[in-house]
Amino acid sequence: MRVVFAGTPEVAVPALDAIAVSGHELVAVVTRPDAPAGRGRHLARSPAGAWADAHGVEALTPARPREPEFLSRLRELEPDCVPVVAYGALVPPAALAIPPYGWINLHFSLLPAWRGAAPVQHAVLHGDDLTGASVFQLEEGLDTGPVYATLTSPIGPTDTAGDLLERLAVEGARLLVDVLDGIEAGVAQAVPQPAEGVTLAPKLTVEDAAVRWADPAFAVDRRVRACTPAPGAWTTLRGERLKLGPVTVSAGGPALSPGEVLVDRGAVLVGTATEPVILGEVRAAGKKAMPAGAWARGIRLAAGERLGG
Repeated sequence: MRVVFAGTPEVAVPALDAIAVSGHELVAVVTRPDAPAGRGRHLARSPAGAWADAHGVEALTPARPREPEFLSRLRELEPDCVPVVAYGALVPPAALAIPPYGWINLHFSLLPAWRGAAPVQHAVLHGDDLTGASVFQLEEGLDTGPVYATLTSPIGPTDTAGDLLERLAVEGARLLVDVLDGIEAGVAQAVPQPAEGVTLAPKLTVEDAAVRWADPAFAVDRRVRACTPAPGAWTTLRGERLKLGPVTVSAGGPALSPGEVLVDRGAVLVGTATEPVILGEVRAAGKKAMPAGAWARGIRLAAGERLGG
């Protein structure tokens, strides 16, 4: 089949790699426009756009996919299908109707669970034991279309959202190509999603990433892992923001009040509503990330200091 791929971030690249070596003809990549990035805020190509440039594939970067110029070019390309991975913009009916087999989306959840922009993050945040990926027919509703295929993947006790998304991107890329193969062979069938079990996964904000030390230790652990690497878990100390890497629950640790900090034999423990957690890597404002023990020695924590204000 002739396909036009739609995707933007790094998580879309494994699917591009898989399609490129499949039996399908990749004729263009649709991605979000170049955007400011890095400390200099210079315009940068999206990972999917950079992939297209490196492989000599046409890259389309409409500000909005309803633009007449984009719709006209998509018609000229005559794709049979548009596979999608994290494109990042709502696709209008006029665009959905162009390819005969529509747009098929690789979504990183077991639909109808965790519809929305941050399914992996919410799965970790809410303590799910199992997640996966679904390939479904894109329609106007938010991740509501019928599902062609799914795969499952366990969530380990130390998995961050980044770890999980990296695995699902690779496994899901193979699933997406399998569905394209099935559509071309006329054997793929999409099944409507059940009405029960719908949950929503909106994008996690910087405010969502603030650690709540009054939560139980397991909830603190989940929040930090769910926000790693983005938007990045954080707390405050002495009025300054402190970014946190994954923590470890200290079962049987000393009794500390929420946010209270204790340095014990090089380990930095912080109190929660239950047992304390041990900080891993931390990054103070304007500093590089470093082990929590080294950070604590450098700032000379006083007895009774607290994180989180």
